[in-house]
Amino acid sequence: MTTVTPRVDPPMAADETAMLTAWLDYHRSTLALKCEGLTDDQLRLRSVPPSTLSLLGLVRHMAEVERHWFQGVLLGEEITTGHYWTKEDPDGDFDNLDTADVAADFAIWHAEIEAARRASAGLPLDTVGKRPRRGQEVTLRWILVHMIEEYARHNGHADFLRELVDGATGE
Repeated sequence: MTTVTPRVDPPMAADETAMLTAWLDYHRSTLALKCEGLTDDQLRLRSVPPSTLSLLGLVRHMAEVERHWFQGVLLGEEITTGHYWTKEDPDGDFDNLDTADVAADFAIWHAEIEAARRASAGLPLDTVGKRPRRGQEVTLRWILVHMIEEYARHNGHADFLRELVDGATGE
């Protein structure tokens, strides 16, 4: 998979919405950069047994996470099955990679990012999601901060995975 992902540094001074969305986009781009230039097999490469962690698994997982928080929690859509998981196979995003269509999986991830952007566009940060989480209301602000944290954590995993694949290191 070879593309050139632009990654824009977040502004040093901006309003809260611009700052949070810029940081989220920065981390989305970072994951894409960690995957650039790799073959489908390299993207499927697992870390260390028994872990099923891989770069493709991270992309698939983040597609599910984007969908859950923006479509499910913020907009209140009923999500009973995922793109990759079912109740019987909750870790399908990481586990079921052997026959995965890499291009389709990246397209799903990008589509979920765009859907998330549309879902949150123009909403105040104090907007409460339509589906509570663990019995508590969740604001758009919380979702954005959580998504930044989720990507940042998994981008740390992606650093190690990319180094395992071809030795590449860097931001």
